[in-house]
Amino acid sequence: MKRISFDKYFMKIAEIVSLRSTCPRKQIGAVVVKDKQIMSTGYNGAPQGLRHCIDVGCLIKNNHCIRTVHAEENALLFAGKNASGGILYSTVLPCDKCFKLALQINIKKIIYKEDYKYENLKWLLDEINAVEKNIEIVKFGGKNGK
Repeated sequence: MKRISFDKYFMKIAEIVSLRSTCPRKQIGAVVVKDKQIMSTGYNGAPQGLRHCIDVGCLIKNNHCIRTVHAEENALLFAGKNASGGILYSTVLPCDKCFKLALQINIKKIIYKEDYKYENLKWLLDEINAVEKNIEIVKFGGKNGK
């Protein structure tokens, strides 16, 4: 029996987590992993105690729903500093705000499945390269599921 890779395993879990999303525009799931152990998961939805998009509709500003907390934010907030040195798996490329949060808790690798065009991400990626920040960014896919 051939076992799937850890990257494929954790990305499949992120895909399942995305099914809990409460924003109909885009269902996103994220998993924070350290030493091959899941630290936390997150999906996009309204902050705790507030109304969800599926109940009252999306609140769109500049073509983005501002009612929701991002999946990566939720997963990183729940993991906190315990995830330092870990990996963030996301079904979608994180935005600049989520990247900054990952950097803040010292995530060492981000593996994402789907590209997303963000207006504000280029400056941050340029800055990460300029200071030679030790973070690996990998698009999931290809032959071995990496």
